[in-house]
Order: sequence, then C-alpha cells, then structure tokens
Amino acid sequence: MPTAKKRARTYDPVKTRTAVLAQFGNVREAVAGLSPEQLALPTRLGDWTVRELVAHIGAALSAIGRFLDRPVPGAADATLLDWPFATAASSDALADLAHRLAERNPDLDTYLAGIEQGLTAHLDAHPGTRLLDTNVGAMPLADYVVTRTVELVVHTDDLNAAVPGLDIPYDRQALAACTRLLADALAVKAPGGSTEVRIPPYAVVQCVEGPRHTRGTPPNVVETDPLTWMRLATGRTSWKDAVEEAKVRASGERADLGGLLPIMS
Repeated sequence: MPTAKKRARTYDPVKTRTAVLAQFGNVREAVAGLSPEQLALPTRLGDWTVRELVAHIGAALSAIGRFLDRPVPGAADATLLDWPFATAASSDALADLAHRLAERNPDLDTYLAGIEQGLTAHLDAHPGTRLLDTNVGAMPLADYVVTRTVELVVHTDDLNAAVPGLDIPYDRQALAACTRLLADALAVKAPGGSTEVRIPPYAVVQCVEGPRHTRGTPPNVVETDPLTWMRLATGRTSWKDAVEEAKVRASGERADLGGLLPIMS
C-alpha cells in the first residue's frame, strides 16, 4: 500500500456532513420507489443484486456507529489518503455482509431510515476530532466522513448503471469531495510533477515522476470529468475505453495513466 507522505487537503466538516446526508437522502428517495423486480436486477459488482448493493450502502454509513462503539484509540496512525488503498483487503468480508443484510432487511426503506437516524445522531454527538478505530487504522471522525462521500458517489453510479432510468442525482459537494480524494490518491500512488491531471471543476493534481513543469502549458496533461474520473479510479471504466470514447483527453509522453489505474478495486 502506498504511503501518504503529505497531509490530505482540508475538508470543511460541516460541508462534508451535509454532503453525506444529502447524497444518502438522494439514494433513499430513489430506492423507496423501486419495485421487487428492480431490486432483483444484477449490478456490475459481481453477483450483487440491486438489493444487496443498497444493503451495502447502508452498511458503509453505519460503519461510523460501529467504529464509535470501539474504544477510542490513543493516537491517529492512519491518514485520509491511506483509505483508498486499503479497501480491497476487506472486499470479501463486505460482500458477505451485504448478502446477510439484504436477507435480514426485506424492508429497505425502514433499514435505510434507521441508518440515517443513527448517523445523524452520531454526527451530532461527536466532534470531528474524535478518533475512530477503523479498519484502515485510527483516524479522526471528520476524515472518515470524507471517505463516505466516495462510497456514496461510487455506489450511486452503480445503482444508476443497474436500473434503467433511475438517474439518482449527485450532490455537488459529495461529488467534489469524492473527486478530490481520488485525485489526491493518484498523486500518492504516482508521486511527481511531470503530469498534470485536471478534473474540472473540482481538482487538479501533479503526479508521475519526471521533469517538473514550472510555467506555461504543461507538456503532459490529462483532463476528464468527475464521473469518468471516479469510474477510472475505481475500475468501473478502463483507461483504454475512456480514451477511445473521448471521455479523457491525454497529451504528452507521460500522460498515459493506464498502468496506474484503478486506484481502488
């Protein structure tokens, strides 16, 4: 796992909390209108159905409560930028949990309502500086909440891909935080300053070893939109397909990011 050598960018805890609750609200509203046939549709996540994907989204948010129930760590030993590289290690356990939760909660609206209520209460009761003993390591609550924007945005996209016409909207602040975290993770994975990755309007990062650019137009530039970047970073879209479909513009000999993606899998 790459080591995050520099501090993650600052996120406003109030905006992040609002974004998480807003995006979760978007998901809840959409799921409430799904028929049993739609909930049984397959997704692009292995053998998960839509029902199991929804159950996983709920589990991703209720994780905050589970971690708050653990003893408070003595000191932080993980950073926000460690999280994207650590998720693959728990993928099997998360899949098992999603299957179990889907079976135990036939009424998904009630299930999600309870999670929303609990999440709101937890965020009201604890400051952002409160350390959590997460599966990645000890980190502040405020940082862990930022990771929930990635879970919500990525899986909102999975739901939209699985159910024709669903079209769940993306909260702007949630999409911004997701984009920035995944862009910064790329800079951790491929440190350097030879290539500029632009994801307007939310993020610009320098990465990849090589001659550092100082002025004028960079010789190596990659530009894409936030949703395409999220799909590239999480393996939903391949670099080759995104370039061929003109979803990515890449110029310069060091602008091929295919070997660095996905960041999360």
